[in-house]
Amino acid sequence: MLPTDEMLRGNRWSQLWLGVVCMILIANLQYSWTLFVDPVHLARGWKLSAIQLAFTIFVALETWFTPVAGWAADHLGRRRGPLVLISFGGVLVAAGWVVNAYAGSVTMIYWGNGLAGVGAGAVYATCVGNAVKWFPDRRGLAVGITAAGFGAGAALTVVPVNIMIHTAGYAHTFLWFGLGQGVLLLLLAPIMRGPAPGELAELPIPRVEQSTLHSTPGQLLVSPVFWLLYVMFVLVSASGLMVTAQIAPIAKDDGLASVPILFGASLLSVALVVDNLMNGFARPFFGYVSDRIGREATMATAFSLGAVSYWLLAVAHQSPWFFVLAAALVFFTWGEIFSLFPSTCTDLFGSRYASANAGLLYTAKGVSVWLVPLGNVLVARTGSWTSVLLACAAANIGVVLLALFVLLPIRIRRHRLQKEVA
Repeated sequence: MLPTDEMLRGNRWSQLWLGVVCMILIANLQYSWTLFVDPVHLARGWKLSAIQLAFTIFVALETWFTPVAGWAADHLGRRRGPLVLISFGGVLVAAGWVVNAYAGSVTMIYWGNGLAGVGAGAVYATCVGNAVKWFPDRRGLAVGITAAGFGAGAALTVVPVNIMIHTAGYAHTFLWFGLGQGVLLLLLAPIMRGPAPGELAELPIPRVEQSTLHSTPGQLLVSPVFWLLYVMFVLVSASGLMVTAQIAPIAKDDGLASVPILFGASLLSVALVVDNLMNGFARPFFGYVSDRIGREATMATAFSLGAVSYWLLAVAHQSPWFFVLAAALVFFTWGEIFSLFPSTCTDLFGSRYASANAGLLYTAKGVSVWLVPLGNVLVARTGSWTSVLLACAAANIGVVLLALFVLLPIRIRRHRLQKEVA
């Protein structure tokens, strides 16, 4: 017997929020890592650059393992997929934190972050795939809320992590937070599931057209439109990372980083809080908008604002509050890539293999990381961050043009052909 409308609403929203909790649990190493670096350095005497390499290992493996995890989740089925992958991720995340707690060498820290990265990738791919499958009518919003869990949601645990590091030491924090996160993921894994066949039949017709075909990962990889999305993702992600990772140096070079602007708090402190909140809010906000006006129109709006925000930051050299507002707009117009692109990918290639396909597209984040050092090259050659910010603005304008004049016509043509065949 199929569920009633009321049961369906409860089922899918509960699945969505459970996915958000899972995302918060796996994001803590990425968003609280900076709190561990100095305590580890002081306790062990390892070089800061060597310790920071562990962070790169975590991000790289978390990103590049998502296609594998997504493929496994899709093929194991709507119940076994989430159960196996989230359980697997929970065990590895816990193991990674525990290894970090007892690491006697920097190599062991690398192993710990590597385990945690693979575990995080497994959970990330499963939760994003679940979101796009449960919400064909609100796909942008659902993926945006899920992705926000990985970003803004982790802010809930950063303060407790910081307090525990200072009161009990970094090793105890790694140990007990790791075990706690692993246990919670193992408890959530049996509850998570995908929609049953026919369970979403009573949903309203989505405003954004959906593909009637379900492309396998192999078919996805030979599709030119996938690589168009990939290039667009890389350009926006690289420009965002290039600036968001360098907000502190930019503020310092402008002589603004230590300027007190709010209740004695420095510009940099205020900017970081506001920026992270805006980054998290952008994901569900632009996802919601895209469900109503279309993905390409939303991309054009968001990335045009992004281009403006980079330009504003380039001219915000003397005004502290203007700098904070410009930086906030940069974060706000960058974070939505993690809701818009998975939604667009599933719209175009179907939901049956959505976890694997979205994971393949997500690897664009891993590619974009390697472009970030180009920002420092430009600064070294020009002596100013202005050239970097203007290059980021140009990249965003380029993606706007691709969305409106290449992606949109392709999508319209694909859906028209599918209707004619049907």
